[in-house]
Amino acid sequence: MLIGLTGENCAGKGAIAEYLGKRSFYYHSLSDVIRDELKVEGIEITRDNLIAKGNRLREAGPGVLAEKILKKLEPDKNYVIDSIRNPSEIEVLRKQAGFHLLAVRAAAEKRFERMKKRKREGDPETLQKFLEVEAAEASNPEASKQQVLACLGLADHEIQNDGDLESLYRSVDQFLARMMAGLRRERPSWDMYFLNIAKVVASRSNCMKRKVAAVIVKDKRIISTGYNGTPRGVPNCDEGGCPRCNSFAESGAKLEDCLCSHGEENAIVQASYHGISIKDATLYCTLSPCLICTKMIINAGIREVVFNKAYPLNDVSKELFKSAGVVLRQYDL
Repeated sequence: MLIGLTGENCAGKGAIAEYLGKRSFYYHSLSDVIRDELKVEGIEITRDNLIAKGNRLREAGPGVLAEKILKKLEPDKNYVIDSIRNPSEIEVLRKQAGFHLLAVRAAAEKRFERMKKRKREGDPETLQKFLEVEAAEASNPEASKQQVLACLGLADHEIQNDGDLESLYRSVDQFLARMMAGLRRERPSWDMYFLNIAKVVASRSNCMKRKVAAVIVKDKRIISTGYNGTPRGVPNCDEGGCPRCNSFAESGAKLEDCLCSHGEENAIVQASYHGISIKDATLYCTLSPCLICTKMIINAGIREVVFNKAYPLNDVSKELFKSAGVVLRQYDL
């Protein structure tokens, strides 16, 4: 989930962000991007300097602050993003799955009272001045400047915060409950899960021609992995260990001269090396098995093979798997 906060000054955005932080939401503020820029430049962090610097940054693109924040997000976390003040920032954030914009409002008098209690230097001293400052931030014909009113109009949800903190927290809880009711978590299938892991395993390969890997799975648990490369103790392929691969021989030709073990072969051998039974297991591989690996897979008692991409020479392998009763499936990532 990605919750964006927009709203009028002292409406309660900070209180909501703090409350969500206690509920495992990670916090980011678009204003923090501006603060970091001011620190680098050695400029005092004041409200006026933040507004001016933010406007200058948006001149490079109105959504630039949101773009910088999105680069910091990780897919396995929930986030709350504060200080959204320009419609282009919302447009950028909406590209992220699970984004909801929450508008926070409160009566001007109530917000002015809260501002006085925080006692920040440079804050307006009268309600009239407070409203004048707010009006300047509310709307602006220049696309790069703050347009809070436009942001409020784009909100997916709204909270009116004229009461105490307990009332605000109840409103946030109700908002979260509505979000959760419509939330559908997308989980990868087991095939996608294990094949993606196989692709990560392949990144360890030292082969000069192609990086290939396999993972062997039993009861939805990985029991062995392997990637292609030269045998244990032999110089790596990318260090010149395999003359065939380093000469970039034609695919499928002179396989008998290749010193690299295949990913499937290494996965099977590693299981044997550590005394792990792979009988009736499933093998996931980034390429369909060659004929040599096909025979090893059958003799090892593996009952299913799921591959991502097809190897050029696999017709004989297909027939062997079929004859041996081994299920062969392609799952294209």
